[in-house]
Amino acid sequence: MSLPRDIDYGTPARTGERNVTLTIDGLAVRVPEGTSIMRAAQEIGIAIPKLCATDSLEAFGSCRLCLVEIEGRRGYPASCTSLVEDGLVVRTESARLAELRRGVMELYISDHPLDCLTCSANGNCELQDMAGVVGLREVRYGMDGANHFDAESARPQDVSNPYFVFDGAKCILCSRCVRACEEVQGTYALTISGRGFESRVMAGADQSFMDSECVSCGACVQACPTATLMEKSLIERGQAERSVITTCAYCGVGCGFKAEVKGTDVVRMMPWKEGRANDGHACVKGRFAWAYATHADRITTPMIRRRIEDPWEPVSWDEAIGHAASEFRRIQARYGRGAIGGITSSRCTNEETYLVQKLVRAAFGNNNVDTCARVCHSPTGYGLKQTLGESAGTQTFDSVMAADVVMVIGANPTDGHPVFASRLKRRLRQGARLIVVDPRRIDLVKSPHVAADFHLKLRPGTNVSVINALAHVVVTEGLVDDAFIAERCEESSFKAWRDFMALPEQSPEASAEVTGIPAEEMRGAARLFAKAGNGAIYYGLGVTEHSQGSTMVMGIANLAMATGNVGRLGVGVNPLRGQNNVQGSCDMGSFPHELPGYRHVSDAATRALFDDAWGVAIDPEPGLRIPNMFEAALDGSFKGLYCQGEDIVQSDPNTQHVQAAMSALECLVVQDIFLNETAKFAHVFLPGASFLEKDGTFTNAERRISRVRKVMAPLSGLADWEATLALSQALGYPMDYAHPSEIMDEIARLTPTFQGVSYARLDTLGSIQWPCNDASPEGTPIMHLDAFVRGKGRFIITRYVPTDERVNQRFPLLLTTGRILSQYNVGAQTRRTANVLWHDEDRLEIHPHDAEERGIREDDWVGVGSRAGETVLRATITERVQPGVVYTTFHFPESGANVITTDNSDWATNCPEYKVTAVQAVRVDHPSEWQERFQRFSKRQLDLLPKEGEQASAEIASG
Repeated sequence: MSLPRDIDYGTPARTGERNVTLTIDGLAVRVPEGTSIMRAAQEIGIAIPKLCATDSLEAFGSCRLCLVEIEGRRGYPASCTSLVEDGLVVRTESARLAELRRGVMELYISDHPLDCLTCSANGNCELQDMAGVVGLREVRYGMDGANHFDAESARPQDVSNPYFVFDGAKCILCSRCVRACEEVQGTYALTISGRGFESRVMAGADQSFMDSECVSCGACVQACPTATLMEKSLIERGQAERSVITTCAYCGVGCGFKAEVKGTDVVRMMPWKEGRANDGHACVKGRFAWAYATHADRITTPMIRRRIEDPWEPVSWDEAIGHAASEFRRIQARYGRGAIGGITSSRCTNEETYLVQKLVRAAFGNNNVDTCARVCHSPTGYGLKQTLGESAGTQTFDSVMAADVVMVIGANPTDGHPVFASRLKRRLRQGARLIVVDPRRIDLVKSPHVAADFHLKLRPGTNVSVINALAHVVVTEGLVDDAFIAERCEESSFKAWRDFMALPEQSPEASAEVTGIPAEEMRGAARLFAKAGNGAIYYGLGVTEHSQGSTMVMGIANLAMATGNVGRLGVGVNPLRGQNNVQGSCDMGSFPHELPGYRHVSDAATRALFDDAWGVAIDPEPGLRIPNMFEAALDGSFKGLYCQGEDIVQSDPNTQHVQAAMSALECLVVQDIFLNETAKFAHVFLPGASFLEKDGTFTNAERRISRVRKVMAPLSGLADWEATLALSQALGYPMDYAHPSEIMDEIARLTPTFQGVSYARLDTLGSIQWPCNDASPEGTPIMHLDAFVRGKGRFIITRYVPTDERVNQRFPLLLTTGRILSQYNVGAQTRRTANVLWHDEDRLEIHPHDAEERGIREDDWVGVGSRAGETVLRATITERVQPGVVYTTFHFPESGANVITTDNSDWATNCPEYKVTAVQAVRVDHPSEWQERFQRFSKRQLDLLPKEGEQASAEIASG
């Protein structure tokens, strides 16, 4: 039996200013003005037949199947496009309506292949369903004349996309795919071309889907009511038998999905309509790129070795855990309690992250715990805590739909957070204004029906100068929201900030030479933001990954407060988190100086709470951050590391330095699903579990806590949290949890912002945005409504300090980095999917002027050297980057993007300065020395893996 569809109300819900009452089939219904008759009928349980209508798209009225009768009116209007009125009397069923609907369906079926029994959509086809609903039993019209089916059957199916097929012969021209591409995704890649029998759906300029501008979000596939657009996985495996609601493990949007399963195999991932972060939409990664979970590269057996030059030895879980614990005890006995530490993951669940930091503090007996979140968004936590009082963004994603002007700083939402970007573009098409602050021309600057009013094309490293210049205009032109400041902010800190920002040296004219942005553009952008009404700021790693990352976050908060844009719908300070659980890993106490809930380890009252719950005395002194761990490893005082779900060798800056630190460790324990770059230096490998193999929660960029539910059993036998429990037990510190829900219960008892969170409440509500407590039992979508968490908002002077990373004659270009749509973070997951068809290598974007000066042509190999190292990348010549700036992604380890990034970091948090590296680029014809060493080392490490394969692995895992 196939799965039932999500409930589809036919047309989007409306919220009018007043309600109206009408009668449908004798039943009275009261709905908001502007609601369609179809929607009103659905509200009282009356389902009107339909084909072109769906609740995610605006009404279209083309299929004519949803006709109704309205008393006192002639004709039979379409219920999806007819709006309710007071006093209407509507009939949805009558002999005449039944006759008309059967006639409409007969015409559709006469132009459609009757292969239902062998069709891949059999059992889940709306055309098939509606034929049954209207009682169609025979088709009188043959296919002797010209018809759409014959015309499309002569064309080959479009199978170019790796994830779905387009079969035009089964298309009923309902336009749902075209409208989904426009309204939901905002790409406008599909059109209806031709007229009459010549009408057909077309991708791009009559291109294949793969060659067109289609971004493979799957909105068209989801909208299609027939088998015209169909997932290849569904064609190959058949309809699913059951579904499990879970949360995507890619970016910080945190999309809800229904994992559709047949037996133990995932058939497809369907965006969950009730998912509040995504409202039923998805991107190419979340919807399609999930096959990595069962990829042949998965290592499912624990392994140990004495030296990294030795072959790996497959062992049982007990032996691997026992060996790791024995080595950690040996190291502490010889080098001291602080000689070991742990790293939590922003890809693992809240519960797993919580356990790792608890393991470090309670079983290791120190605070040497850090997280990859520090290398991307720790300035967010510090900057927002100092100014607003809470280390997280202020809004819900839905809030952007009430924004009048949106400022995007150092973020590329269409590539890094595509589902949020679709929502943002929808708001921009409705009339909101846009300011982009980025050294590179991202897609939002100009794309179909979207254009930025201002693109402030700053030089990398000058963010603080830009935010100060914007603030200068707000202060000196009388654009400050005085009433908001008087009511909500500290008077003394505001006055000091105002006086500093009014200084001539903060003006756009003074900053133009530093930032490269013309003064009039800066003034225009500042006026637009301050005057437009609701102003919202969204920012990403282009803000935080700087030596002044924390300063810039405080500058953003200052600007939001000064213009009164905090604490209501449509405004706010909104960090776009890169990985799926960056927010959660920070919330869970993954930093060496903070316990869960962002409470400092030096606070005696907080420590007493944890001392009592954990039965140990927490060390009051902060531990080592990741860079400190590296330095301590190289000087011989740090010898053991437990690294769960993180690849620091690929993701951290100055790769050669990180590799040297890993080589100096006596016991490196890596827990992951693949043999990543860090695992190549490991002595113990513990198999990890993918998000499909575990229970838990993720917390997205809007503080939304969502459930992760087990879809299949862990391939290695244990979920990550179970392995951590076993390690703690072996170290002599028992943790007693039977299920991740019990871990969340402990988190709730010890963390004020999670006080009201439980699996039962999450199952009831779907998701919860913290703080969740007695005051807000269902969560807090918008922060700082009536007052800031810290009481009064605090303005902090943000003095621009140029980065130490300067260009000179030897290194005349500035390198900055970022993500691309089809790949994710270090690429370990997406590189093992068909997404490599879109992006199979990291490339160097270089401006035509800089390329011409160096004799570099498209696709040439380019040597990129910095003060830290050298690598080689293939060239892409483009005006997306400005002269003097080059750009690359970091998804492939062999590219060595972080070989050339330096050790420079944020002054407050040690967040690396990935976004500013002085480099030179020259045309070359061979790999760099580092790349040659990398290839040799990687080949050797792969050769050291066991040769027995998956069967032997399974036998060892099962004992």
